[in-house]
Amino acid sequence: MRILGRPETTHVSHCLMPFSDRLSSLRKQRGLTQEALADLIGITKTQVYRYESNLSQPTLDVIKRLAVTLSVTADELIFEEEERKADDSLLLLLEGVSQLDPDEKHVIKELIEGILLKHQARRLFSERPLVNNG
Repeated sequence: MRILGRPETTHVSHCLMPFSDRLSSLRKQRGLTQEALADLIGITKTQVYRYESNLSQPTLDVIKRLAVTLSVTADELIFEEEERKADDSLLLLLEGVSQLDPDEKHVIKELIEGILLKHQARRLFSERPLVNNG
C-alpha cells in the first residue's frame, strides 16, 4: 500500500465539515482521483464516489486504510476538528498531575474513572423509560 505524505503548502480546515467533504478534500489535497484512491485502498471507484457523496459510510477497515493512505489519523477523518478536543482548563490540571508520584496518579485516575462511570450510569438511567411491572 502506498503511503502519501502530508502536503506542506495546502491546508483546508476540516471544522464543521461532514466526513464526505473531509474525504474529498483530503483526496484532492493529495492530488488523487477517486479511481487512484480506490486502487490504493482496495475498493471500487464507485464506493469512493458513494463515500464522498454521503450515500454510504465506510467500514472500520476502510477507514483505517483511508487514514494510512491519506496520512491522517482516523479521528481526523471521522470527527469534527473541535469535537474531541479536551477543555483547556482540564488539560492544565492533567499536566499538573504528571508531576505527581505514581500512587497519587493512581488515585487521580481512579477518581476520574469513578466520576465518569457515575455520569454514564446517570445518563443511561435517565434515558431509559420507566417500566411499570404492576
